[in-house]
Amino acid sequence: MNEKYSTLKSNVSMLGHLLGNTIKTAHGDELLDKVETIRKLSKSAHSGNEEDREKLIDELQNLPDDQLLPVARAFSQFLNLTNIAEQYHTISRQCETTLCSPGALDELFNKLKNNDVNQLDSIEAVRELNIDLVLTAHPTEIARRTMIHKLVQINKCLSQLELSELSTAERARVEQRLEQLIAQAWHSDVIRQQRPTPLDEAKWGYAVIENSLWQAVPEFLRLFDEKLQQHLGESLPLDASPVTFSSWMGGDRDGNPFVTSNVTREVLLLSRWKAADLYLTDIQELINELSMVQCNEKVRELAGEEHEPYRAILKQLRTKLTHTRDNLDAKIKGQKPGSDILIQDVEELWEPLHACYQSLHECGMAIIADGLLLDTLRRIKCFGVHLVRLDIRQESTRHSDVISELTRYLGLGDYDQWSEQDKIAFLVRELSSKRPLLPRDWEPSPEVKEVIETCKAIAEQSREALGAYVISMARTASDVLAVHLLLQEAGCPFRMDVCPLFETLDDLNNGADVIEQLLNIDWYRGFIQNHQMVMIGYSDSAKDAGVMSAGWAQYSAMEKLVDVCEKAGVEITLFHGRGGSIGRGGAPAHAALLSQPPRSLKGGLRVTEQGEMIRFKLGLPEVAINSLSLYAGATLEANLLPPPEPKQEWRDLMDSLSEISCEAYRNVVRVDPEFVPYFRAATPELELGKLPLGSRPAKRNPQGGVESLRAIPWIFAWSQNRLLLPAWLGAGEAIQYSIDKGHAKLLEDMCREWPFFSTRLGMLEMVYTKTNLGIAKYYDERLTDEALWPLGQKLRDQLVKDIKAVLTVENNDHLMEQDPWGAESIRLRNIYVEPLNMLQAELLYRTRQQEELPSELEEALMVTIAGIATGMRNTG
Repeated sequence: MNEKYSTLKSNVSMLGHLLGNTIKTAHGDELLDKVETIRKLSKSAHSGNEEDREKLIDELQNLPDDQLLPVARAFSQFLNLTNIAEQYHTISRQCETTLCSPGALDELFNKLKNNDVNQLDSIEAVRELNIDLVLTAHPTEIARRTMIHKLVQINKCLSQLELSELSTAERARVEQRLEQLIAQAWHSDVIRQQRPTPLDEAKWGYAVIENSLWQAVPEFLRLFDEKLQQHLGESLPLDASPVTFSSWMGGDRDGNPFVTSNVTREVLLLSRWKAADLYLTDIQELINELSMVQCNEKVRELAGEEHEPYRAILKQLRTKLTHTRDNLDAKIKGQKPGSDILIQDVEELWEPLHACYQSLHECGMAIIADGLLLDTLRRIKCFGVHLVRLDIRQESTRHSDVISELTRYLGLGDYDQWSEQDKIAFLVRELSSKRPLLPRDWEPSPEVKEVIETCKAIAEQSREALGAYVISMARTASDVLAVHLLLQEAGCPFRMDVCPLFETLDDLNNGADVIEQLLNIDWYRGFIQNHQMVMIGYSDSAKDAGVMSAGWAQYSAMEKLVDVCEKAGVEITLFHGRGGSIGRGGAPAHAALLSQPPRSLKGGLRVTEQGEMIRFKLGLPEVAINSLSLYAGATLEANLLPPPEPKQEWRDLMDSLSEISCEAYRNVVRVDPEFVPYFRAATPELELGKLPLGSRPAKRNPQGGVESLRAIPWIFAWSQNRLLLPAWLGAGEAIQYSIDKGHAKLLEDMCREWPFFSTRLGMLEMVYTKTNLGIAKYYDERLTDEALWPLGQKLRDQLVKDIKAVLTVENNDHLMEQDPWGAESIRLRNIYVEPLNMLQAELLYRTRQQEELPSELEEALMVTIAGIATGMRNTG
């Protein structure tokens, strides 16, 4: 095991040494000695040395106030550097075959061949492949953009150091550059001073595209094309776009008062500006390269009498793009555009470049055409003229509030008080009507006006600029029809996918009935043109009912939705609102997709990529290629080699597990009167609101309790004290209950034969590995009233029993036996996370004793929160 990761450990050690040099230069030997003492004690304590654990606690409790911040920063930076080394290891030359994912495509095609999958079926599945990754800001990336840039540069240095032919002088220069970057990071603010605006979040998303995906997408498609030719003898069509990107940044207004219609307009302009800017760089490079003179008639026609026809066409395009960028720049700044020339349509980019591509092929210069020009054509099909398609998300009651206010104004009564049947009848009547519904002289309230303005902002765009309109907390058919009506009244000239998001346990269970009701409405059926999108909520359902119950509700909901749509002859796209953490539906992409119900990916894959997971999965070009290969391979496998339909006895047992786990979860979270005070004291939940994480408030209702907390801070808080309660509570208890009832053999069969169930257990194993009983107990003893200690002990005892139950079903001796790399990865970081945990508990203890908080203590606390999140690899 250790030999496998020797290069990784060597890089971690080298980066740690360079960080030590930086700390020594900045703060002297005394602080570096203190940090080293804490690190060594942590390593020893982690190996089971109780005496050193006590010494570690003593060291941290006796740190003077002026050392708290630099020590917190030291361990936070250690974790950042460990993550970089680990991420680099997955794309390095020393990478184990189990980690490198471009092999995922070879593995897929070999599996298809071994299972005698018809070659024509495989080719058809590839042609229909449709993966839409939706970038969302929450949970917001903890690292600032400036830090992420430094991390990318560090990665490049590690890549250079791997080259064996480096001279001693060259190696020394690279190591010096590494130390410079580490010093830059040390002397910069680790976390933001102000909460980011929605515009900042959008810019962060565009930076990921510019720095990583712009390069990764054509390289992935080149790889995909090679594998197709190698295994199927087919090429990827030139205009194929199996992967596209959408975004919620600047469009997600659910509970975020800072996302206004004007912000959405500005984000859409900025997105187009960034696209024009990136294409300009590509076109300039092509002008430098395509100096050939031989061409076909089409290119000659486009170029006129110019001696270098390709350059002539490219220069025309460069002029158009420059005018477009300048026009958009003026609009963003609120100035009058100096030019009317604006590239509006993707064909304006595609046609001249495609003509050049065909001409080069016809004139015997295919090798030139298939270089940078092909990459640019691939980008055009993926990113269009808008870079990403913006989703709009709003909470369902905001739409019914508009119609209620309107019906009261018109003297029709209060829409909110009507029955569902009356609402549907009214909405369908108005949707079928040719006359406008909104009176000209009506002055709505500011909240209602904002919803209407958002719909107007949508109507001003081209269809290609927008993704879906997502309705959070959707419960009824009228919730969907209301949005269609508001868009119609705003003059929206195109059909937009209006996508209900079913989030709570009840809403997931009722989702298929809602869609069936909609599909039985003639107007609706005609309008949607045989395509329905539905979003499955992972985080709120888990918060509502626990992970086991939520997981089964999600699976059942997907099955029923697919059945309803197949019966009606309607294509369905399921949109998965997964987060990075287990409590929010996070799991390794391949396992997660193959654990879904059969036929649930036929309409393509649409899934959220959230916050810091964007950086871990898409933040470096090589890592992004791996991730896209995994997604493509898993989606094709799920459609061509679907998992088995669960047996009835499996379903019956899952129903029972779901019921028992939900009851066990709610008995703690909702029923136990000590739970809320315990949660507030034992975690930094109250302090999390101070961390300038994302643009959204932490609560939907600022006056509410735990129930009003968003799922993200709920999970984030529990990951900080290492109990990770929402990610496991109830699941193991239900499994042990079933074992006690004599179902052990059935559970083992399910684990072995049913991907849905085995993935659930694998996710639990990962969570259990990240928990730390000693740390959770330390938080209790340092921060909670002694009267609450029995509840903490009860939860930790339950965790121990749950781990045993899961290992029994899996017939494993210890956690993560099947994923040694994952276990090693967690172990590597734990040595640095645990001192941060203890330091955070100490800071919480000190800060809660004080009315006025010194800024240094507050900053140190924020650094520990950010550092632990970095170490746990998910903020929520």
